[in-house]
Amino acid sequence: MFDIVVAADILGIIAFALSGFLVGVRNHLDLLGLIISTSLTALGGGIVRDVILGRTPFAFNEYYPAITVITTILLIFAFRLYRREQLERQWLFVISDTIGLVAFSITGALLAIEVEFNFFGVMILSFITAVGGGVLRDTMINQVPSVLISDFYGSIAVIVSVLLLILAHFDMITTLGVAGVAGFAIALRLLAYTKQWHLPKLTMD
Repeated sequence: MFDIVVAADILGIIAFALSGFLVGVRNHLDLLGLIISTSLTALGGGIVRDVILGRTPFAFNEYYPAITVITTILLIFAFRLYRREQLERQWLFVISDTIGLVAFSITGALLAIEVEFNFFGVMILSFITAVGGGVLRDTMINQVPSVLISDFYGSIAVIVSVLLLILAHFDMITTLGVAGVAGFAIALRLLAYTKQWHLPKLTMD
């Protein structure tokens, strides 16, 4: 399971680093602001996850998180992934954010299952791991966290955790099984974005 978690961590860091960088560009942050936005988005959820689990955050005792963030930033500059026309299409941001969301949902759920959290504990840790970095980023740039208003966003983390709990119940937590959950969750999130699905909202009318 550890190898699956590390692989999902790296994938989530890359994807969220890219989305954090793009949000920083969209909000006209300077170079330091871009680095902070990128790092918070990529590492924030995992740090919160590890604190809840009572262990040293992975970003502080492993080299791969920092190396992954730095490498991603360099590649963004090298390939000019922040160009205006790509930002306007939004798909680069949506896809990277979706991959990060799913990858971190998986790591949170798997680690919670490993330490034998109950049903709600697994869902909550999966959710916090997935959205924690984005919440920190959005708070820093003074906007409502996207998880509170975005289309079918946080729900994906809950669905991922439930599916992994089902796999764990039948002792089917394998690389193939986790990959299947990831593929389904990514497809569902992109479909929800395309179809503009939203959870119901209450009004004062």
